[in-house]
Amino acid sequence: MDRGAGWQAWGMRRPFALLAGVLLVGAFAVPASAADGDKGFTITDPRITESSGLAASRQHPGIYWTHNDSDDGAYLYAVDSGTGKTVATLTLTGVGTPRDVEAISIGPGNEIYVGDIGDNLGGTWPYVWIYRLPEPKELRDRTIRATQYVVKYSDGARDAESLVVHPKTGRAYIVDKNEKGGHLYEGPAELSASGTNVFKPVAPVADLEATDAALSPDGEQLVVRSYFGAIAYDWNGGKIKRLERVGVPFLGQGESVTYTDDGKTLMFGAEGTDSPVEPEDAPGSTGSKSPSAGGGSAAGDDSGSDVGSSNVKVGAIAVAVAFAAVIGFRRLFRRRS
Repeated sequence: MDRGAGWQAWGMRRPFALLAGVLLVGAFAVPASAADGDKGFTITDPRITESSGLAASRQHPGIYWTHNDSDDGAYLYAVDSGTGKTVATLTLTGVGTPRDVEAISIGPGNEIYVGDIGDNLGGTWPYVWIYRLPEPKELRDRTIRATQYVVKYSDGARDAESLVVHPKTGRAYIVDKNEKGGHLYEGPAELSASGTNVFKPVAPVADLEATDAALSPDGEQLVVRSYFGAIAYDWNGGKIKRLERVGVPFLGQGESVTYTDDGKTLMFGAEGTDSPVEPEDAPGSTGSKSPSAGGGSAAGDDSGSDVGSSNVKVGAIAVAVAFAAVIGFRRLFRRRS
């Protein structure tokens, strides 16, 4: 994000997230459910204070790529889920100064895609960027030259925090961030480094404020998350169809999600120092439970939850109250601005 007014606008988001956190602490007494062997971890690198995207490595089992949100520079961090420590730092060249990096995804051939697509000024940037680079076969600190792509939307500028790249076709998609529900935007079949890449809306996304998204390793399912919930979709060739709500562990300001490399588990992350990453069973995986059957650890999507457990019902009510308070404060701030 740019300094000055842009940075000030970004800073104003934090009180809203903090308010939600205060209201939600202690609301959830149900532990996360995940497949055996997929455990949570804590990102311990003191440099990583705004982990905003998460991507499971396909060629380095147990390694997760992440990055800071803004004001950090062109850096990617490889975090070992066994220890929570950073085992490699990549410095990107050829991309200029990142503005508001919000997402990361792994495409075919172990190519890393980074989404510098945030726009906390309400969708005013005339263009945003995607960076692409090869994932190194050896994990160590190094400098890597990335390819930079200019991105515009066919229906005007907008804020977004979710970038996914289809693991089979390599096509890039963006989900915009809109508290009333956004759209899945499809990029061209191949990104061009010499021209502008126009992304077009191809399918609506349900009423949640998308902070990240992830495609399953087989390319058959899409999960879109918000601060308080997540929804799974059948990919259906990009014409997504809603499947179910997904339990989301409460971690604070929930900003990231990725599938594990085997596709059985979803890993959810959050911003902050010593930020946690916690697992939930992926939809359709062995041992996963539908929210309506009492499974999961949080409140489903932002509209509430129909889970059977009384503890989870309490959590759902807390989520609804917190979400309403956050949105109310946001709108009040906007009017006064």
